[in-house]
Amino acid sequence: MLSPIVHEKAPLTLLGGANVSPTVLNICLSRTSLCVAADGGADVALAAGITPLAVIGDLDSLSDAARAALADILHPVADEDTTDFEKVLQRVKAPLILAAGFLGGRLDHTFSVLNTLARYPDAPVILLSEDDAVVLLTAPVTLMLDPGTRLALLPMDDATVTTTGLQWNLRDAAMHPAGAISSSNAVATTNVTIMPSGPVLLTVPLTALDAVTDVVRGR
Repeated sequence: MLSPIVHEKAPLTLLGGANVSPTVLNICLSRTSLCVAADGGADVALAAGITPLAVIGDLDSLSDAARAALADILHPVADEDTTDFEKVLQRVKAPLILAAGFLGGRLDHTFSVLNTLARYPDAPVILLSEDDAVVLLTAPVTLMLDPGTRLALLPMDDATVTTTGLQWNLRDAAMHPAGAISSSNAVATTNVTIMPSGPVLLTVPLTALDAVTDVVRGR
């Protein structure tokens, strides 16, 4: 077990190096004033006037300006077998991590981020993009969502899923990344239950972030 570089009792924002819009950043910062940067996410933080608690990663994407400005809080990790996102998850502890700047950039980077999330099922992470909030489910959950809200389920391995409250419910549905998935589904009733056996990514609009946050905080 690695000793945490950052250990907080309050939620925090994790910034990556991909584009983070002012809207997404404001959503994060309205929920927590604490911030950690993964490598080039430090430049995103500085551009927004934010000084992170720590900058963690291999630091190969960090600008010279950020390297100089944040020299006292740089934590280089020389591990070619892990991404910067994984390096942070191994070394940061918090009850909730809102991760922005990890989706919407290079597709291979997105693949690696989702792969990492599937391998750290206990990490209290919500991935945020310009449009979506994404969380990994491994146990039954109940969400309060507005009817009509779009919702998608993407298995990250073999999974069996049952749902209630959706327009197209699943009943003991066998799902797999190369098999059945549930994209472009929608909420039919306010109470939605999702009962997975196996790791499943839940994607909802960014406007439904509070409902997803309740799920993560309730684990």
